[in-house]
Amino acid sequence: MLFTQSKDIHYQLELKDTKLNSLLEITNAINSNSPIEQLLKIFSFILKEQLNFKKFLLLHSQEEWNCLVKIGYKGKTDLTNITKDFNRFREITLVESSNSPLLKEFQAVIPVYHLDKPLAYLLISTNLKIENLEPSHFSFAQTLTNIIAVAVENKRLVRQNIIKERISKELEVASEMQKLLFPSDLPSNRKMDLSAKYVPRHAIGGDYYDFIPLGDEEYIICIADVSGKGISAALLMANFQATIRTLFKYQRFEMQFLMEELNKKVMRSAKGEKFITFFIAHYNAHTRTMKYVNAGHNHPIILNGRKITLLKDGCIGLGMLDELPYVQVGKLTLSPNTTFVLYTDGVVELENNEGEQFGIERLIKNIQSYAPLKMEDMNSIIFSKLDEWRDKLNFVDDTAIFSCKFF
Repeated sequence: MLFTQSKDIHYQLELKDTKLNSLLEITNAINSNSPIEQLLKIFSFILKEQLNFKKFLLLHSQEEWNCLVKIGYKGKTDLTNITKDFNRFREITLVESSNSPLLKEFQAVIPVYHLDKPLAYLLISTNLKIENLEPSHFSFAQTLTNIIAVAVENKRLVRQNIIKERISKELEVASEMQKLLFPSDLPSNRKMDLSAKYVPRHAIGGDYYDFIPLGDEEYIICIADVSGKGISAALLMANFQATIRTLFKYQRFEMQFLMEELNKKVMRSAKGEKFITFFIAHYNAHTRTMKYVNAGHNHPIILNGRKITLLKDGCIGLGMLDELPYVQVGKLTLSPNTTFVLYTDGVVELENNEGEQFGIERLIKNIQSYAPLKMEDMNSIIFSKLDEWRDKLNFVDDTAIFSCKFF
């Protein structure tokens, strides 16, 4: 009797020692950042050779359920109904009978949960009768499964973070590249004072403004906004800006012909999935005349004294239809000290906490109040008014203001 007890104690000590060594081996593998395949190989060896589970499946949940380990089981692992069939297992459960074809093949289910979310299920069978197995094997298998499930999840999160960091860095580079598309040195001299301010909703945006000198006395002034936001909008806008610059580098065009060509280009690039609202003006500083076309864009504001003029003449947005049904070219002469403000809808559609939009009337009042200042100062004040308006809310759209004063 004493010999039997001593033998039993010796067996239990050996068993504990084996389990401790197993835990040490698997935790060392995790700490040394071994690949998932190696972790699963160690896990399978422990279950099969040390715990005597001859048939088992490890089912793991990430974005969907998948089978990480399949030992001794030759059938199909159809996981279509896993939520329905396995949801009832909240603790280690012996399978006596089941309607599930998968569960019928195993003797026990060992679940692993995090809060109320199932992370994994270990399905096990042995050549022995289940009641003849060491009871502690089940809880130890559950501990191992928990460790493996968490390790796999952590590796997935690390991969996601690496991808996010890579995307973040790529977006940072794209943002810096996009800044190069905007004019870096707007003139402020005896003829004119120009300044612009742009806040993209995300790292890169779909708003664009430009100033293109055509000799010493003539200039192209434009602003645009792509429908939608993000990378696709930014790419379309970059392509659009390159087209405009290329066209004016080699030749001058009549406004109507230019708009028709730009519309074709946007249709080819966006394939009807996006469109661009666009305003372009051709200003002659010698004659003080301006020709312009407004292609569905927010109406730029002309301030002369206290008189306000909204520039509406033009056509529909570019890329809306295969061909523009009409193009109306606006013409006007600018008096000395005229202020000319272009903007995108992120300015006037900005909402406050009550859901009220900033609106064009409020923008006009600010322009009338601060137009005597330098354009850079006026833009800064208008953006401070926008910040006061939105309070703690974020900008919900790309937001740009391009202000010009002609002396």
